[in-house]
Amino acid sequence: MLNIGWFSTGRDEAARQLLHAVHDKSQRGDINGKISFVFSNREPGEAKESDLFFELVQSYHIPLICLSHRRFKTDIEEEDLGINKEWRIKYDREVNKKIEPFAPDLCVLAGYMLIVSGELCQKYDTINIHPAPPGGPTGSWQEVIWTLIQNKAETAGAMMHLVTPELDRGPVISYCLFSIKDEPFAGYWRRDNKDMLFRLIRQHELAREFPLIILTLQVLSRGEIDIKDGRVIDAQGKLISGYNLSGKVDKEVKKSPR
Repeated sequence: MLNIGWFSTGRDEAARQLLHAVHDKSQRGDINGKISFVFSNREPGEAKESDLFFELVQSYHIPLICLSHRRFKTDIEEEDLGINKEWRIKYDREVNKKIEPFAPDLCVLAGYMLIVSGELCQKYDTINIHPAPPGGPTGSWQEVIWTLIQNKAETAGAMMHLVTPELDRGPVISYCLFSIKDEPFAGYWRRDNKDMLFRLIRQHELAREFPLIILTLQVLSRGEIDIKDGRVIDAQGKLISGYNLSGKVDKEVKKSPR
């Protein structure tokens, strides 16, 4: 059974919906694993949305670990707030002390609004979703979409990748793709309506995020793919450059569009 550590700031309803979906799949056996703890960089009382998230975590009887990064920053020496971001390294060392007893097989960044330090992501296999195809643009989801439009890209998508010190460039675990040249996109390309293209691409990408995360945890928990020494391998132990889940994701989107 896959021992999962869940990292989330818990800043919005989507964070609660994703936790609910994964917990439900785990309880039903669709994911052969369980969330052994939830870590948040907020603490109770910091924000209404995160408090609602914490209530949901506790209703599932999942251990909740909190360490406010804002409070942590105010509690350390001024010289540690320099350009080298020393406070982030110290923060993640404290995080590690709190999660180490759970010995997670896999950590999942699920709406976690901090960049994980190299020290922490090298200790635990940690995965994150990025709203671009493998090899596609880096940066925020807004930057990704504008780059796709500017480059007149054929496809958009999303990928789950291993978190490494190089932002958004870790080995691809899984991915899904969809065409942005066919309908309903084609007419907006012809009219050069970039604003509508932006909205439509985001809508289609968002609809695929939850299914991609859930399906990735399913195939990892069933041994269809694995992470070994920072590389992704298939069930036969062969190195792969990501598991294409486009077909399965599309089926889930058609069954339950978000």
